[in-house]
Amino acid sequence: MTHDSTPEAGGPVPDGEPGLVPDVDPAGEPIGRRVLRLRTERGLTQRQVAEPAYTPAYISTLEAGRVRPSEAALRHVAERLGVTYEELTTGQPAHLATRLRLRLTEAQRGLTTGAAEEAAVLYEELRAEAERHGLGAEQAAAELGLGECSLETGELPDAHRHFEAAEALLVAAGAPLPQRAPAVRARAVAHYLSGELRYACYLLESALDELNTSGLHDPDALLLLYTATIAPYMDMGAHARAAQAAELALSLAPQAGDPVLVAKMHRSVARTLLAEGRAAEADASLSKAAELYQRLQIRTELAHCHWMRGYVHAQDGRLADAERELRTARDMLSAKRAVLYTTQVEVELADVLRRRGSSDEAAALLRALLGDLNPERGAVHAAGAHRLLGIIAEESVAEGASDDTAATAAAEAAEEHYVTALSLLERAGAAGDLADLCRLLGDLYRRTGRIDAALDTYRTGLGHRAAPGTTTLGPAPAEPPV
Repeated sequence: MTHDSTPEAGGPVPDGEPGLVPDVDPAGEPIGRRVLRLRTERGLTQRQVAEPAYTPAYISTLEAGRVRPSEAALRHVAERLGVTYEELTTGQPAHLATRLRLRLTEAQRGLTTGAAEEAAVLYEELRAEAERHGLGAEQAAAELGLGECSLETGELPDAHRHFEAAEALLVAAGAPLPQRAPAVRARAVAHYLSGELRYACYLLESALDELNTSGLHDPDALLLLYTATIAPYMDMGAHARAAQAAELALSLAPQAGDPVLVAKMHRSVARTLLAEGRAAEADASLSKAAELYQRLQIRTELAHCHWMRGYVHAQDGRLADAERELRTARDMLSAKRAVLYTTQVEVELADVLRRRGSSDEAAALLRALLGDLNPERGAVHAAGAHRLLGIIAEESVAEGASDDTAATAAAEAAEEHYVTALSLLERAGAAGDLADLCRLLGDLYRRTGRIDAALDTYRTGLGHRAAPGTTTLGPAPAEPPV
């Protein structure tokens, strides 16, 4: 008598396959209970499910969990119930994983074309469904999407939580580092936007080092991670590392299979080219990125391209062009309700407005946006807003305040903004901006007769500029064999 046989009425049953199917599926529902549920839903009797190969008594013992069915028995039962063998044994509808991945793609498209809140609703549904059916990879993808939605809307604590959950799911599933690279990059970006520049670099450099020393030279993963390092490197004053990352990204681009990554690379590399004084090349790189994103209908990244082009034009002295590009970026991001990115663009726009002689408009814009920035949420750009407000206050003194009292008040306001900005930048470790701010604050102290304070501030600034192009992060990560 095999495991598929039963001593109850109805006679012998055929032998089953040698291998037995576990009594409980990965989702935790006993298989016998599922057979009972599906049979009842379809209005079938035990005899209708059993015949012609099995007996009603056998179906009864299977539903009661008193027998471990073989694969042959379950394939017969699945056919009689009108479901696939996989659906019967796992509890998952046929092709569920494929359908989930298609819907994840729909959510991603919604996110990249300007519907972050709608995409978040879909991602939430997909995460719950993937978790219910034990689909770890799809659940991780949904968590990653929810984190990206949180970045769009400026909810950084939520973004951190989703990105960490995504990486934990991938680690638990044994995913290799190239597959975990998007989650690592996302975590680093969230820390960067939170003002934790050094930790963002640590995450990215650790992953790059592991990829390059272990032989996991996946072009897409390397391109994703190298382009993500450029912004924190630049803000920390590590221009040499930013330039090296840009060169490596450019050399990897022909090998990368994802055009979205190539477009991101062009946008990130433009910043390094600009730092090297190569404005025309930076503008050309951004134009390539904009063309790709326009073709792919990725509005967030396209807005970032306009943002960077505005920054390039501003550094090159083309202020009218800079204002046009920055306003375009601001309007696109604002339409997407990407609050944090919008406020960051507005800091750049305010600087251009000030340089074009519209200081009052710039100051009003900066004061309005400071409510959306704080040390944990856009520290570098909050510091930039305070720095600009300090400059505007000082310029009002230089242009001739109405009386000495007004001039004193303006100088005090400038000092307050500079000190606040200094505190924010020190916390974020933005060395390049720190050096410039120390110069501004030192000059203010000197003009107001506080020579000792000025000297101390200048020394602090020199300390941040003592080793241009380096950081205290330790050795740079190993390079790929490009």
